[in-house]
Amino acid sequence: MKTYLMLASAVLGSAALALAATPAMAQDGAADRAGDIQIKVLGTYVAPDGKITDINVNRPGLPATLQTKANDNVVPTLAVEYFVSNNVSIETIAGTTQHDVDATAGIPAGAELVSNALLLPATVTAKYHFDLGPKLGGVKPYVGAGAAYFIWLKDDPGAATLPLGVTDTDLSDEFGLALQAGFDVPVNDKGLGLSLDVKRYFIDTTARWYAGNVLAIETEHKLDPWVISAGVSYRF
Repeated sequence: MKTYLMLASAVLGSAALALAATPAMAQDGAADRAGDIQIKVLGTYVAPDGKITDINVNRPGLPATLQTKANDNVVPTLAVEYFVSNNVSIETIAGTTQHDVDATAGIPAGAELVSNALLLPATVTAKYHFDLGPKLGGVKPYVGAGAAYFIWLKDDPGAATLPLGVTDTDLSDEFGLALQAGFDVPVNDKGLGLSLDVKRYFIDTTARWYAGNVLAIETEHKLDPWVISAGVSYRF
């Protein structure tokens, strides 16, 4: 967690330095965007880790070298952003992403351990938008940081766990940190634009496999996904 806080401090510190270096720019046109709402419809590539960091319970005697990876996914995402001022905004996202968790070492590669894990990555970030002036076509890069809460809406035992007597799987909901960077490009003066956004989450989960009411396996996993989005925006 200390590392996460240091990364967040670095991002927010960069934004603060930029704000201090360009006070006139932040004030000019502050009335232009304050109170605006921006909606983004995005295609999003989600690339989680899924690596095991600890094995807490291992009743079946799985190899200590057991290692896993969560598969990548591409999903639609909706982002809603409120501009507190011309340069500062608050953003949240809506969308779900589905993943399987497969073995990569210790047992045959590709053995499915978790199936159809459906994730709701509730996220709120504060963003600072840089003013570059008209010479770059109105492009507005930004950085941001915020909190995330990963909620698992569904998770099923993988096919490889069923012969072990597993009847249920549970992934723990967890809080974490999100760092963000990207840019918006206006297409016209009526609010239409294009957007590219990159987030890195720092968040873990505990996976539990049950045989009836008995906890058979418990492992700690590093998720830490990269989330890359691109699409259209509309500001009003």
